[in-house]
Parts: sequence; C-alpha cells; structure tokens
Amino acid sequence: VDPLQGDFPEVIEEYLEHGVIKCVAFNHRGSLLAAGCADGSCVIWDFETRGIAKVLRDNDCAAAITSVSWSKYGHRLLVSAADKSLTLWDVSTGDKIARTTLQQTPLHARLNPGLSSPSLCLACPLSSAPMIVDFEIGCTTLLPVCVPEMPDVLAPPQRSKCAESGPPFSPAAACFNKCGDLVYVGNAKGEILIVDYKSVRVLALVPVSGGSAVKNIVFSRDGKYLLTNSHDRIIRIYENLLPAKDVLRSLEDLGKNVDGVDGVEKMKTVGSKCLTLFREFQDLVTKMHWKAPCFSGDGEWVVGGSACKGEHKIYIWDRAGHLVKILEGPKEALIDLAWHPVHPVIVSVSLTGLVYIWAKDYTENWSAFAPDFKELEENEEYVEREDEFDLMPETGKVKVSSVNEDEEVDIETVEKDAFSDSDMSVEELRYLPAEPIPDTNEEQDELKLIEARISASPASEEAVQNGHVTDLVSSPQGEEMGETRGKRKRKPSEKAMELQAEKAKASKASGRTVREKSRAVGDQEIDESVNGGGDDDDDAYY
Repeated sequence: VDPLQGDFPEVIEEYLEHGVIKCVAFNHRGSLLAAGCADGSCVIWDFETRGIAKVLRDNDCAAAITSVSWSKYGHRLLVSAADKSLTLWDVSTGDKIARTTLQQTPLHARLNPGLSSPSLCLACPLSSAPMIVDFEIGCTTLLPVCVPEMPDVLAPPQRSKCAESGPPFSPAAACFNKCGDLVYVGNAKGEILIVDYKSVRVLALVPVSGGSAVKNIVFSRDGKYLLTNSHDRIIRIYENLLPAKDVLRSLEDLGKNVDGVDGVEKMKTVGSKCLTLFREFQDLVTKMHWKAPCFSGDGEWVVGGSACKGEHKIYIWDRAGHLVKILEGPKEALIDLAWHPVHPVIVSVSLTGLVYIWAKDYTENWSAFAPDFKELEENEEYVEREDEFDLMPETGKVKVSSVNEDEEVDIETVEKDAFSDSDMSVEELRYLPAEPIPDTNEEQDELKLIEARISASPASEEAVQNGHVTDLVSSPQGEEMGETRGKRKRKPSEKAMELQAEKAKASKASGRTVREKSRAVGDQEIDESVNGGGDDDDDAYY
C-alpha cells in the first residue's frame, strides 16, 4: 500500500443483495458478514467468496431485524427484531439457543465481548433505559441513565415495569468496554455514565460539552478510544485513560483518592480521570446529522455516514481531525455501515436494502515486486556497462553482504497480531461450509427445456450427415420420432449405420432397374403400332 495515499476505501467494488437488508456486522476476523433482513431472517455471507454461507430463519419472527451482534469467537449471533424479540443463534448448526421478548423494541443489542460463550447481552430499547438480559436465568436488569436513578431489583422480563402510556422517554445509547466488565451509557442530558452492571452502580460521570443528547456510543477495537455521536451534530472522540485489565479495582482506587467532594461532583472528578476529550468532528458547512459512526479496524480512521435523505455519503477523518475523503454513492439514503476489522473495506446499507462494498482503488506499482524497477515517462537511450554481462561483474565484487549468516533465527516466538487478545485455547469460528441453494420451479422448468433441445439436436444432425433426410411426419417412424422428440435418442453403432446405407443403395438400384425395364417395354410397343404390326385387337387396344 502506498503510504502517501492512505489506507482507506475509495470506490464501490460490488454490492450484495438478499431481500431487503436493514443492518450488518462483521465477525471478529472479518471473514463472515451477518445481515438482518426486513422479513425477519438473517443471512451470513462468506466475505472472501461473497457467497451465502447460511440463512437463519425464525418461524416465530416476521418483523424487521434492528441489529445483529457476533460473539467474540464467532460461535453465537444475537439478533434483535422490531417485534420486541431477542434471539440467540448457534452459527455453526443454525439452531436457536434462546429467545426472549422485551416490553419495548430493542434498537441495538450487543453480546458481552469478554465471554467466550456469552448468554449475557446489552439491549437499548426504544422507550426504556438500557438493560442487561441474561438468557440463562431469563431476567433483565435495568441500568441507570442518570445518577439519582438506582434500580436495585432484578426483575424478569414479564414483570419489568415500562409504562406504555407514560411520558416519552428519550432512548439512551450504551456499549460494553473491551473486556465486557463495564457499561458506558450516554443519556439525553449529554452525560456519559460508567456503570458496573453487576452491582448496578454508577462509578463515574463524564459530561459531554454542549449538553446534547447522545445518540451513539462505541469503543474502538483496541479499547483505547471512545466515540460518541450527539444531537448537536458533532462526533466526539475520547481517550480511555483506564487500564486494559482490572478496571473495577482501578475505579475503586480513584474513588478512594478523591477527597473533599461527594455525590455527583465526586463522580465527575473520577470521570475526568477515566475519559478525556481527544477530537471533535463535524461538517461546518452543512451541519448534517451523522449515521452509524465507527472506527476503522486499526483505530486510525473515523467514519460516519450522512443522515440526509436521498444521498449516500460517507465521511472519513483521520484521528488528527482532518477530513481525508468523502465517498459518494448512489442516490439512496444510508441506514447502516461497518468497517472491516482487518482490510480497508467498508460495507454500507442503503434504504433500498442493498449492501455496497467500498474498497481501495489499487494502482499498479511494479516497484513493489522489483525494487530496482524504474518506470520511465519517455524513451531513454541506454548505455551498456563494460562489465554488464560478465559472470562476476566488478561492481558485484565490491559489495559485501550485511546479513550475519551465523546469527540464529528465532522460529519459536510468535509475533503479536491484531487478534492478540484472542484466547488460543478457544477454537474460533472463522468460516462456514457453503450450502447449495436449491433451484426454484421456474429454473427447473428452464433447465428441462434446455435439456430437451440439446437431446433433440444430435439425431437431426446425424440424419443430415448420413443423407437420411426423410419426412418424419409422413412415415410411422417419423411420427414416433415426432412424438418422442423431447426424449434422448441412442446413437446407432457404426455397423448399423453401414447396413442402413447398404439397404438404401439397394433400394435405389432396384427402383432404377424397374423403371428402365418398363421404359424399354413401352418404347417397343409404340414402335410396333407406328409400323402397322400386330393384330386388330392390338390395334384397337392401342
């Protein structure tokens, strides 16, 4: 990759289509892409081959899918739907593990990233506070969306109180941290709450500048940065100051070290030591709202989609705050997007239900394969060196190898890659075997028609080549062939073809001799009548 060009996508490479797509999500490695459809099904593509690997369909759900979320190792998939349901799937077998119904429609749902086989998820309903849903014990835990609100009762889904006729509730955004032991909640007051979901306690509070409601909140892949999207049309990036491990203990130590203040002020003081504002992104000209903002796989780029109707624009910034690229797609509104975990690839979902794949427009760079290669703008006269074709050129004798051949090569140490946080003891699901899709009735009818035409053509070609062109309708054999033209004919052997040819020649020869004999007899009788020979009866006859 040319370092001067930037490692981000530039053009639409292709698009994927399967019904009407509503949302997309990559697995941990980016080898599989899950998409939720408007008919309640979920399709999984093999992103390397762009083929459909599996389709998950729940007979109990016919509503549109609102979000899809992978587990850390790709074995489970969480699907939230507009019928207020949450469904947990086993990806490899296609079986439904668990299903629960909430009292409000979940807009987003995420599995706990710290568990290998998670049955714990975070759901953000439309008109309720974010909640922790445990599929194993079948209960929900409402999380606080402001400091005074401290729920301390674990209520099962059917008992949780969410008044349908109460005052309108502004939906809050929430997400797990990288280890999955804390929940970061963005509320309508423009605050970020750091919540311990096990004890349902607010540990810290970070006020957002401007006090505008938070619509989206998401962590980068490495957990070092936090992104928020607010109603004031500004995307903010916060740097995470907490360590990667033992986060709860670090927060407790910070709280103990704060003296002289209490309550909300103490939480704000602790919050200032947890998150610090790093960058702000906005469009100063159009002041547009943003849709589905997120980080790139390596966290170097920030991407956000335009929320304007009728345009498919994706804005890409670097972490320094510079706008580096605007991707313009078709005249269709953008509803969701996701950045590939490894490659510079973005997938975006349009309002019509198509998934567009944005990739980098690579240019040929031959120097990447041969460092000595130099591309010429125009023809140049080449002067041959004196020792160019010598077995041991003088220029090569002077060079001394800088490689220490006696140095031992380390073949045991494993280099740290982008997936170093994965547990090697847990088998990760990277690919799915492709399942062939059966043909529809129309396709099968078309195939039968084509086979019938192909099977009928060889018989006619052989007949023309052998000189046996007959009227199929006038003869009984022809009628039978006309009736069974759609069936496949056996090819006659060479001996049978020779016999047929001999019979045809014999029939032609016998017909010729009969005609010659009759013509000779007729000529003789005519001559006798002209010459006056023969009896009276013969004359009368003639």
